[in-house]
Amino acid sequence: MSDPALPALHVVETFHSLQGEGMHAGRSAFFIRLAGCDVACPWCDTKHSWPEAAHPRRPLAELAAEAGAAAAAGAAFVVITGGEPLQQPLADLCAALVPAGLPLHLETSGAGRLSGRFDWISLSPKPHRPPEAGLLARCHELKVVVSALEDLAFAEAMAAEAVGRRSPAEPAPQLLLQPVWGQPAAQELAVAYVRRHPAWRLSLQSHKWLGVR
Repeated sequence: MSDPALPALHVVETFHSLQGEGMHAGRSAFFIRLAGCDVACPWCDTKHSWPEAAHPRRPLAELAAEAGAAAAAGAAFVVITGGEPLQQPLADLCAALVPAGLPLHLETSGAGRLSGRFDWISLSPKPHRPPEAGLLARCHELKVVVSALEDLAFAEAMAAEAVGRRSPAEPAPQLLLQPVWGQPAAQELAVAYVRRHPAWRLSLQSHKWLGVR
């Protein structure tokens, strides 16, 4: 049991694997999956992460040591994911991870105020919980999950807002559509849309195809 006097966060799991989706798919990464999520997407594949208190608090120093070991073993970056990681404060975690010497990536729905410093932000907004405007302005990739036809219109609206909130000198985010796993109709929608709209690219959950964690 962790010492409640030490800085700690509720953590579901940590592991070293390959990034399965998005612009960094296929790269070696160390994952810290934080607990807690009230966004509650019906097709979520990590529903066990939703109840924050059901998962133990782990000291930040312990997480940092694991990240350092993963760096020595070949991890190229750290991914802070969830759940919805922004439901817990991330500034101290990011500071604790600095000695590991790895870029820090955040995977978020944007349904929470950004805390901490990140080298890459993957924003996956949800129609029923619109993201914070600041995250739309700062994300590096906009990854919209496709389940039905209306998700495509939502994706375009989010892309327009993300670009509109930046100065002309700021790079636009990478645009990705990711079909819900196990839904052939969603896959057909996403593939057909990307084929006709070259600003978008397809993101697949390659770790599930490969059967890796």
